[in-house]
Amino acid sequence: MDYQVVVNTQEQYSIWPRGRDLPAGWTAEGTAGTKDECLARIEEVWVDMRPRSLREQMAATAAVPGDGN
Repeated sequence: MDYQVVVNTQEQYSIWPRGRDLPAGWTAEGTAGTKDECLARIEEVWVDMRPRSLREQMAATAAVPGDGN
């Protein structure tokens, strides 16, 4: 069975069987192949497991001058 790498709006990655409709909110990343090939691609590109919204919130909080804590 062939798979493809998919990504959602939160920049979270997964694999999905090729030829099957993607679930809502997911798009093809462009990589397809065996399960192992797709998992290797995910390991290569998904270096920060936090959802995008959390990363953005943390960056915004860090940019706001605080009380030094």
